[in-house]
Amino acid sequence: MNQQMNRGGNNRPPRKKKKKRSFAAVIITILLAAILCVAGLIAAVYASGVRYIKVNVTDDLCVKFLGQVDEAGEPYKGRLIYSNGVSADVNLDREEISYSNGDVYTGGLDNLMKNGEGQIIYANGDTYVGTFVNDKISGSGVYTYVGGDIYEGTFADGVKSGSGVYTFADGSVYEGEFANDRKHGMGEYRYASGDIYVGSYENDMKNGSGIYTWASGDVYEGDYVNDVRSGTGTYTWISGESYTGEFQNNLLSGAGVYSWPSGRVYTGYFENGVIVRAETP
Repeated sequence: MNQQMNRGGNNRPPRKKKKKRSFAAVIITILLAAILCVAGLIAAVYASGVRYIKVNVTDDLCVKFLGQVDEAGEPYKGRLIYSNGVSADVNLDREEISYSNGDVYTGGLDNLMKNGEGQIIYANGDTYVGTFVNDKISGSGVYTYVGGDIYEGTFADGVKSGSGVYTFADGSVYEGEFANDRKHGMGEYRYASGDIYVGSYENDMKNGSGIYTWASGDVYEGDYVNDVRSGTGTYTWISGESYTGEFQNNLLSGAGVYSWPSGRVYTGYFENGVIVRAETP
């Protein structure tokens, strides 16, 4: 009976049951596929020249760049982001970098900062052409102010420092030494009026000894304190009269000798430009 059932029935062997993949295996497979996709995407982006670069300039300032770089690895197209809130669009096809504050820079970048020769047009209209060091004006260059003043000389950390020539819009010219953006040291100031001062400066004012020649022909040679004739000196008028002695607040004040072209000489004391008494023999 059993043999007949076997002959007339299904003699195929029983099917094997498929093993079901565990949930963990599925997750791992998905993760591996995602990692491969991300890696492929990163490789494609890297091959296209896109980079992310970060430079710590100081403890308080860092610069980030995301975009294309050139063969030397320097930014070519992309965006600069500064930690102080300023950002910039880099496009060296146009040979310029446009900053969010309105400044426009033409020149190269080194380590994400302006370095070497370049030009910057500031948002207020001022223009600088010269050298940069670590994003700051440093070295020699020409700074043109929107009001018409021009400075040509040396800079350090963004300010006038060293020797240079400052030409004012009214035609006055200062040629000499600077420190911390001010006239400081020896210099010559030629005023538009025709007056000329040659001497020492401190913190943008005449301090120390100097010679001031007026367009009228009068000459003072002596000491200055904060732009004022103070100390000892000699004032010679175009008429030939002269005074040698002490000054205060631009006036003859203290002991001094006053001489006339006729040969007359007065020795005594002055106060606020007026004789107060003669010197007793």
